[in-house]
Amino acid sequence: MKPALSVALAASLTFAAAFAAHAQTTPDPTPGASDPTFSAYSLAQQCAAKSDNTAQGQCVGAVRGIVRGYQYGVLFLAQRASLPEGETKRISLCLTDTKVSSIVDDFLADAKQVNEADLRRTPAEVAVLGSVHAHHACT
Repeated sequence: MKPALSVALAASLTFAAAFAAHAQTTPDPTPGASDPTFSAYSLAQQCAAKSDNTAQGQCVGAVRGIVRGYQYGVLFLAQRASLPEGETKRISLCLTDTKVSSIVDDFLADAKQVNEADLRRTPAEVAVLGSVHAHHACT
């Protein structure tokens, strides 16, 4: 990976986590991007509980917060840093007309391909963004 891209991705992930943390407005925080112990495993468990409305709400809220935070981070980075031409596009997500439910379904399908121990060690933000980038990167 090129150094400029590594820096850009690291900065974007940092901004994504910060924005997602600020996006939560409930007085009693639900598991999400602001909780450092929120793993890919726990998010996958929530998202897989299709018949539990509370779990589904928390799943959708977490996924939306992670994705929006990342997008804001990329936008902020693009406005503040001089990146080589095309680098912003390489780290951007193309989500025009993409439903959150399809992002969740992609994440669940991807999570099923990873062993449980690795999912437990992986932050939810990393797993969701990796999945979204795999399916919706702007190339």
